Amino acid sequence: GDKSVGIEHVYIPWRDSDPTSLAKADAYAREHHRDLMVTVEPWSWSPGENVPSEQLLHGILAGAYDGPARSVCSEIGKLGRPVTIRWAQEMDLPDGHFPWSNWAPSDYAAAYRHFVSQCRIDAPQARFMWSPRGEERLAAYYPGDTYVDEVGLTVLDLQQYDKDKYGHVRSFSEALAPAYKRVVGFGKPIVVAELGFQGDSAFMEQWLQDARAPGGEFPQLVAVVYFNAVDPYPWPEPYGRPDWRLQRGFVN
Repeated sequence: GDKSVGIEHVYIPWRDSDPTSLAKADAYAREHHRDLMVTVEPWSWSPGENVPSEQLLHGILAGAYDGPARSVCSEIGKLGRPVTIRWAQEMDLPDGHFPWSNWAPSDYAAAYRHFVSQCRIDAPQARFMWSPRGEERLAAYYPGDTYVDEVGLTVLDLQQYDKDKYGHVRSFSEALAPAYKRVVGFGKPIVVAELGFQGDSAFMEQWLQDARAPGGEFPQLVAVVYFNAVDPYPWPEPYGRPDWRLQRGFVN
């Protein structure tokens, strides 16, 4: 019911999923007067169905996954309006978080370009978001201006983690600034594609306020999208899987 929300963000794997479900997501977004952003993950969410990282890379570059990719993009193309597609996010994570974060930067960039080239055949109106986590080495993964319309970043913050690692509680601006500075030189609109934060009520209120009005230090920041879900992956001990969901009634 929050009328200030202008982007509906959904996720879909390109294997073992139903691409026609994107039409339902789009109908919901239209009903609420929102743009649609789709994160396309180049794997399956079904346990035991994924190939090793290098096999996935070589398959993408050889065209073995053009069918699943174009199936998703074809459904997006049918929607009849621009949709932002975010492919294989957070490739710069150093811990092999995703299969594609194990790839050499040049290989990732080649795979990204291959996907975009295929996707444009069926979804010529689509916009494409290159979305690193925000690590120091992210620039090596940049696929080139021709293939990037927007840059996405991830900002996830736990109050207790801040105290343990930094010795103080960070602000939204402090958490975003390093990654923002690393991508601002590409000259593209910047979106926080995944924002999540958890802590006590004062911490939550301050972060929510700052994220809604981040100020003039981020002139290329055009949107912030909240990741309203439990983190699918555990953080280092003892933090577990953070629950980023904003409680109903908390947001006003």
